[in-house]
Amino acid sequence: MTYKVRTEYDSMGAIDVPNNVLWGAQTQRSLKNFSISGDLIPPEIIHAIALIKKASAVVNEELGVLDKKRRDLIVNAANEIINGFHDNQFPLRVWQTGSGTQTNMNVNEVISNLASKAIGENLGSNRPIHPNDHVNKSQSTNDVFPSAIHISAANQINAQLLPELKLLIDAFDKKSKDWKDIIKIGRTHLQDAVPLTLGQEVSAWRDQINTAYSRIKGSLSELYSLPLGGTAVGTGLNAPPGFGQKTILELAKHTSLPFTGSTNNFAAMASHDGLINAMAQLRMLSVSLLKIVNDIRLLSCGPRAGFGELILPENEPGSSIMPGKINPTQCEAMAMVCTQVMGLDTAVAMAGSGGHLQMNVYKPLIGFNLLKSINLLNDACRCCRIGMIEGMEPNLEKIEYDLKQSLMLVTALTPQIGYEKASTIAKYAHKNNLNLRESAVSLGYITEEEFDLIVDPTKMI
Repeated sequence: MTYKVRTEYDSMGAIDVPNNVLWGAQTQRSLKNFSISGDLIPPEIIHAIALIKKASAVVNEELGVLDKKRRDLIVNAANEIINGFHDNQFPLRVWQTGSGTQTNMNVNEVISNLASKAIGENLGSNRPIHPNDHVNKSQSTNDVFPSAIHISAANQINAQLLPELKLLIDAFDKKSKDWKDIIKIGRTHLQDAVPLTLGQEVSAWRDQINTAYSRIKGSLSELYSLPLGGTAVGTGLNAPPGFGQKTILELAKHTSLPFTGSTNNFAAMASHDGLINAMAQLRMLSVSLLKIVNDIRLLSCGPRAGFGELILPENEPGSSIMPGKINPTQCEAMAMVCTQVMGLDTAVAMAGSGGHLQMNVYKPLIGFNLLKSINLLNDACRCCRIGMIEGMEPNLEKIEYDLKQSLMLVTALTPQIGYEKASTIAKYAHKNNLNLRESAVSLGYITEEEFDLIVDPTKMI
């Protein structure tokens, strides 16, 4: 296929760029040099970079280093990008330079060309807005790109993940309250244990997610700290005094999030510990969710040859060969998501430790994995809540049957007759296919009346 091209220039010389795109020379070089998989820089990061460009233009004009006409052109173009009108103009892969420089320039070039287009100049002319001299003024990729990851991650956590987790917590809380009087047998080591209520069992799931919610919310304090204004290595070279703080205040105003400047730009730019911590809290959420869905699929296994204590919604056929089979598919989808996030966290942890001196060169990977994990967990929690949690019901008949058959109710006798005799009752009952009451009376350790008074599941929870 042939297409028309225009010639654009950067510090390395001329390169042909398709005439129907808004990006420029440096983006085109990156497309050529880093055609690695189909993983694109997330649009959330692109929008955050555009927001930084907008805020920077406003502050640069306020500080007298950018004229009002150029400010307005940059702001208007950035707004179009922020609103998603040009998402197809950001084709660069995650697997590029580790600083994200080419993506920063991709945004700079698109803004420059949008400005040219707005006043009738040719694309690629860099008139009246130059990608470096004007759009990137007072900035470096080294402070812009990590700041964009912070902004996009904080926004996604606040706008999506935390509200969804709250809904999941509420769903578990309702089940816990609805099932507070359903007494069932507990299990440790996957073996029968003493009783608890189904409501108590579900309360553990609720509070695991509640704790994960608090951990993730706590990690936001580091995400709200931005290294913007540090420029290349943290010193703020080529940025006018006050640029960083003023720009961050502008970002806080536009996002309604409490962004502040880093206490030490050298630390914030040479390493990304705040991002690594946020990712670690997503891993912890995944650990909790995986434990919970594993519990649910154990308790629902059957329906006739397993635990069968929970009845899950029947959402779709479960087998292409076994008619009528229904599987715990929401559990399985969640389990895969959690496993994926744990793997992504390992990559982020290694990336966070891989910085050298004043630069960590794993920024695109960290941003990609962090945002992918937020989105995966948000979607999985929503599907799991709507498709399973809200609709699951207890199998009262099976729960009652298992409770009456359990040998571990004998634990209630221990204070009266001692551990050894109670153990003998349980073993004798199991060997001779008796219930505990029959076994205790047969061995002469206790009367029927005493047994009924002591071994009462309602007193054991």
